[in-house]
Amino acid sequence: MDELTKRLADDQPVEVGGPKPTLAELRTRLEDIGTVFVKFTGTRGGTDLGIRLDRARSDLDAADFDQGSGSVHIEGTLILNDDPVRCIADIDLSTLKGTGRLVVVEEADLVG
Repeated sequence: MDELTKRLADDQPVEVGGPKPTLAELRTRLEDIGTVFVKFTGTRGGTDLGIRLDRARSDLDAADFDQGSGSVHIEGTLILNDDPVRCIADIDLSTLKGTGRLVVVEEADLVG
């Protein structure tokens, strides 16, 4: 297992990442595109990961995008430095920040 994967396996501070880290962009990515960006801010320079959303494991029920309140539970998969991982993150919509971690999975479990 890669050293970065090991470090990100513990709960870490995260925020919405990507080229346009806004509430509107997050909503579009969650509802339409199916790929979200989660940035782990505790690494040197931050680690911005593109996550293939697992809609069955994610939960948007507590989100009020129109009011910018509530939270989302995001789960999705990617390969980080040759390690197949699941990213699990909880994001507060008022700040676009929260906590997240990575869990190593079998490559067959990657959302495709």
